Amino acid sequence: MTQSIFEQTGEKIADTAHKASRAASAVADAVEDGVGAARRAAKQGCYAAAELLDDTKRRVQRHPIETVLATFAAGILAGTAISWMMRRRHL
Repeated sequence: MTQSIFEQTGEKIADTAHKASRAASAVADAVEDGVGAARRAAKQGCYAAAELLDDTKRRVQRHPIETVLATFAAGILAGTAISWMMRRRHL
């Protein structure tokens, strides 16, 4: 009887250790998959940013006057919005 309790306990400990090992392996795989996905996303973001920069350069070269006017208008609009928000804050 005593030996069977020890055997059962030993089997349960071995089973628990095996389950813990499988769980740790699954967690490690999930972390590795997450790191791989993050690296791929970073590469894609880098490629997209480089493509956007190249596209912007081409548009500026093709339409320099429109680009300067649009930038000037955006600056005026941003300055007006910031000024308006600052005045409202002090009132």
